[in-house]
Amino acid sequence: MKHSSPRPQPALTRWRDAARRHRAQLRSESQSDRGDVPGWVLITLMSAGLVAVIWAVAETQLTTLFGDAIKSVTGG
Repeated sequence: MKHSSPRPQPALTRWRDAARRHRAQLRSESQSDRGDVPGWVLITLMSAGLVAVIWAVAETQLTTLFGDAIKSVTGG
């Protein structure tokens, strides 16, 4: 008995099938993933809090450091 091998698909058919699978995957991901707004809000608030704490603790040192850096660049 002769064993028949499957005929290779033309490139266009393979490409079209891959594009359909990709679109279906993107559709399912976009419907299930609504974004993580609370996470981004938390990161923003924590960053702002860190900046406020660091600024409160080291305001004079940071001001001096910034002033010295500007003077060294401008030559003043």
